[in-house]
Amino acid sequence: MKNEQPRQETTAESHDDLDPSSDSFVDQLLGEIHTAPVASGDDGDLTAVTQKLMAAEQEILRGRAELENFRKRMQRDTEQQLKFANVPLVRDLLDVIDNLNRAVDAARAGESNTKALIDGVHMVSQQFSQVLSKHGCKPIEALGAEFDPNFHAAVTQMPSLEFAAGKVAQEVAVGFVLHDRVIRPAQVIVSTGSGESS
Repeated sequence: MKNEQPRQETTAESHDDLDPSSDSFVDQLLGEIHTAPVASGDDGDLTAVTQKLMAAEQEILRGRAELENFRKRMQRDTEQQLKFANVPLVRDLLDVIDNLNRAVDAARAGESNTKALIDGVHMVSQQFSQVLSKHGCKPIEALGAEFDPNFHAAVTQMPSLEFAAGKVAQEVAVGFVLHDRVIRPAQVIVSTGSGESS
């Protein structure tokens, strides 16, 4: 008569519906480790299996800790990048402020006449525009252009002999785009035409 070994049924649960990075997934694995059936045998075998289970539990706990540390590090890095994203722009603007302060100091000391002061301030204004352009911020061309509500904000309308109806006859405030996005529409006065009847 053949000795039939008792067949041990395994009831492995599916983890397909769980996210391996989630806490619930780790908790389920730990629960399965503690409740897993252990084959009967001598004490040596039981001790070896227990040690393996403890080692597996420690590995899972280490993985959980590393994952949590990674999440915190990524969040901290993202916050730092957002906080200091404008450092290059601010650094370039500091040069503009330096030149503007020099012009003011020269005017107060009486070292320059009115024309020289105006020229100096004009140069600072150009430098400021160059800094903005370098960082993707450019003025919207408005004067004489067809009125476009995507780029222009009409303040009022007025007749004009120079510009046809629907054209921008005067620019009240310069508008700007940052890369491809309008950050301030140009405030304009729109021409109603010459007002002369044909």
